[in-house]
Amino acid sequence: MTGAAPAAPMQDERAPVTILVSIDGFRADYLQRGITPNLSRLAAGGVSAPMRPSFPSKTFPNHWTLVTGLVPDRHGIVSNSFTDPTHPGERFTMSSEQPYWWDAAEPIWVTAEKAGIPTATMFWPGSTVGWGGVLHDDIHHTVTGGLRPHDWQAYNSAVSDRQRVDALIDWLRRPAATRPRFLTLYIDEVDIAGHEVGPDAPGVNAAIAKADVAIGQLVAGLAELHQPANLLVVADHGMAATSSDRVIALDQLLNPADYDLSDDGPFASITAKPGREAALEARLLGRRGHMTCWRKSEIPARFHYGRNPRIAPYFCLADAGWMIEPKAPDKPFVGGMHGYDHEDPTMAALFIANGPAFRSGVRLAPFANVDVAPLLRDLIGLPPGQGLDGNDAPFRRALRR
Repeated sequence: MTGAAPAAPMQDERAPVTILVSIDGFRADYLQRGITPNLSRLAAGGVSAPMRPSFPSKTFPNHWTLVTGLVPDRHGIVSNSFTDPTHPGERFTMSSEQPYWWDAAEPIWVTAEKAGIPTATMFWPGSTVGWGGVLHDDIHHTVTGGLRPHDWQAYNSAVSDRQRVDALIDWLRRPAATRPRFLTLYIDEVDIAGHEVGPDAPGVNAAIAKADVAIGQLVAGLAELHQPANLLVVADHGMAATSSDRVIALDQLLNPADYDLSDDGPFASITAKPGREAALEARLLGRRGHMTCWRKSEIPARFHYGRNPRIAPYFCLADAGWMIEPKAPDKPFVGGMHGYDHEDPTMAALFIANGPAFRSGVRLAPFANVDVAPLLRDLIGLPPGQGLDGNDAPFRRALRR
């Protein structure tokens, strides 16, 4: 019951809603730091587990996996930034809204809206896209033929956590006929702090505590409305500590005349310049210090990554906590990064579920985040998805049914 909402009077009885909250960059073990009374209460009264992100453990690929049930290699959002050979000269970024970047996988709000289930999203990546439509290059950025949630808000970093929560609660104040039955909420300070100062710094603990306050405000708002909710609080990935002492400088390994670099950091996406494939491979492939490089067709199967045409021909993955950069840094730094091996413990993500559908005090074994979308389908009354990469098996002993 989200740990708070008392039974409503019969005349005001509300049907349960499903709420998916993402706290970006909330590593699974942050919950053990003793600074999250609201999240810890939800976990103790519901279901919790460390959750494996999909590879690569980046923000946009994993947010899209959480709402589609497909790995990035299949849903097409293969990184936070990438190119597509069918759209030369264009690049996907975190502000891209052309539907063709997103159309390989149907998000759950589109499936729900097609089924007559109203939905509302507060800043979820991809939720402002007119899915399946065409974005026109006019002053109003008109989309024709596309589907969005019934209510949605474009990301705005100036909107506080409290304002985000209040907007969601306001949606739930509507009459039953127009009230959303599936809602999402996105909170980002934990990720921002993790990048800036690293996962073990006091600034991250402050961000964790602030996110926990927002969760408490959400639970209190639901209680005020007597609104039962199946509340899922998740993260997209964890965070690893980085520093200028752990940088792999590509210019010390490769000839810059041999390649183009389209993504760097925890991994590198590389394309050989015409006729330079053999020279590049001789210097690149295999284990190279604290990184491993493959042809895309030879990326190990456990990553479920390498078939999508949006992935560059050569792919290098750094050890957790190391960074791949074009050249060595010119000044010292410490910080945090994600995007590493999704099975590394530092990449493990938060998962908590609490509400009338869930048993109390259940601790699950680690599971893959492709299983979240099938669970959401169960909760909001959609039929099982066809051809998904996940299923609801990890949750069956945790559900009240």
